[in-house]
Amino acid sequence: MMAGLQVAKRDLRRRMRDALQQIPADSIANQSRIATNQLLSLQEYRDAKRIGVYLSMPAGELSTTAIVQDALANGKEVFVPYIHNLELSSQPKTSVMDMLLLESMDEFRSLQPDKWGIPSLSQASVLHKRNCFGGKGVSPQPEDSTQGPYGLDLIVMPGMAFDNGFRRLGHGKGYYDHFLTRYSKGPESTTTAPKLPLLVALALKEQVLAPTEKIPVADHDWLVDVLMVGDDRCLVRQR
Repeated sequence: MMAGLQVAKRDLRRRMRDALQQIPADSIANQSRIATNQLLSLQEYRDAKRIGVYLSMPAGELSTTAIVQDALANGKEVFVPYIHNLELSSQPKTSVMDMLLLESMDEFRSLQPDKWGIPSLSQASVLHKRNCFGGKGVSPQPEDSTQGPYGLDLIVMPGMAFDNGFRRLGHGKGYYDHFLTRYSKGPESTTTAPKLPLLVALALKEQVLAPTEKIPVADHDWLVDVLMVGDDRCLVRQR
């Protein structure tokens, strides 16, 4: 069952990769502007004090630069993905994502691209950065993990494809699904589950499947709450 699911996902990723390579840069820029304006007018975004935002690849997905700029200009705390290896004695080396605080647009402009061309925090800078889970640095959390608030109000998520059932196809590494599963467990110091952030996905119109098609998902794959499309569509899931 799982093997069939993985094959179906891999085939869909290949199909989407081919389709995304065909989209002209000016279409992506125009769709990015439309989706960004939609997000900036969303009440939950306006009310959010702490947001997580993916930093976009140079091609093939909606740009989030204007969102980062607006959020910082409006005094929001902006947390961005940082991918790192977690070495646990009980399992092989595994790659995970944390969300760390971005200080300013100056810092954003100074970020160096990783192998996918995504602006990324340097390893040297993360040690003293605030983590959205509280504390500083990356997981497993340092001893001061009770310092600072836990969580985010809203997360702007990427994906390769989406469908009308709010299913999301990621790039295959499981970073966001693992992150959200960790998030849902809450800080170790409490027994109450945390309030989950609003999950807002941004999609080029070419990334939204036809109504008759569904993304193959497993139990651990998270649905998004809001899907904002570059053709000015906004789909909202009833939670």
